[in-house]
Amino acid sequence: MCRFLPKYSGGQVIRVIKSISAKRVFKEAPEIKKELWGGEFWTDGYYIATVSGKGNKEVIEKYIRNQGREKDIEQLKMFQF
Repeated sequence: MCRFLPKYSGGQVIRVIKSISAKRVFKEAPEIKKELWGGEFWTDGYYIATVSGKGNKEVIEKYIRNQGREKDIEQLKMFQF
């Protein structure tokens, strides 16, 4: 989760986060780029929701915790070798 000024859109913030983090990962571990599909660290999509005093912070935290769980990875497999 992050906090940002309302003058920025969520999409702008996500693009900056993805750009900076990918550059840092590739700088510190350049061999990773060869292992990735198309050399891209991040996918094009993202999830964004705002939380206020009335927002459901717990739902968003659960979504974040469950990213990349083994059950989700099965959906990406086409063949079993």
